[in-house]
Amino acid sequence: MWLYASKTEVLDGRVVRREIAHQKEGPVRKKKLTLFALFTVMALITMPVWAAEQSHEELAKAAQNPIANMISLPFQNNTNFNVGPENGTQNILNIEPVIPFHLGKEWNLITCTILPVISQPGFGPGQDTQFGLGDIQFSAFLSPAKPEEFIWGVGAIAQLPSHTDDRLGSTEWGLGPTAVALRIDGPWVYGALVNNVWSLGGDDEKEV
Repeated sequence: MWLYASKTEVLDGRVVRREIAHQKEGPVRKKKLTLFALFTVMALITMPVWAAEQSHEELAKAAQNPIANMISLPFQNNTNFNVGPENGTQNILNIEPVIPFHLGKEWNLITCTILPVISQPGFGPGQDTQFGLGDIQFSAFLSPAKPEEFIWGVGAIAQLPSHTDDRLGSTEWGLGPTAVALRIDGPWVYGALVNNVWSLGGDDEKEV
C-alpha cells in the first residue's frame, strides 16, 4: 500500500511543496526487517576489531573453522534451477554472522545465525516471484577454548518463524540438538555439521 503526503518548506526565499510517497508495511514485517538489519550492522561493526587482534596465519585458519573464536560474517549463495511446476529459478543468500563469547579460560560459546534472503519463483500461473527474509536459524555451540588438532562443539539449534511472506517459511517454531567436529590439515578441512530440528507447534501443521 502506498501513502502520499505533501511537505512544504522554504528554499532560497521560495516556498516549495513536495509530494512524498512511501510504502506502508505491517508492524510484524517492520520488526523482522529491523531485526535482520541489526544483526548485520552489529557483525560489520565488531568484526574489524576482532580481526585486528589476529595474525594473518591465525585468520587464515580461523576462516576455515565454522566455530572459530573470532567474529566473522560469511555469505553463502545457493541458486536452484527448475524449481516448482513453472521451472523457475530460486536464489537463497545466507548471511551467517558468527559471534563467540568467552566462558572462562576453558570454554567458549560460539553463536551462529543464518539469515536467509530468498527469491522464490511463482508456483502457479500468474504468481509473481516473492522476495524477502526466510526463517532464521540460531545455533549455539559449547566448544573448548584451546582445541588441538581435533575441533568440536555441541549445543542447540532454534528455528524462528521470521519470514516476511507465507511462501518463504513455516509458521512453526523449531528446536533441537546440533554438533560439529572437524580437523584442519594445512589447506584441507575435514569434518561434519549435523543437527535435527523438531517442531514446537505454530499456526499451522507444516513440517519443519
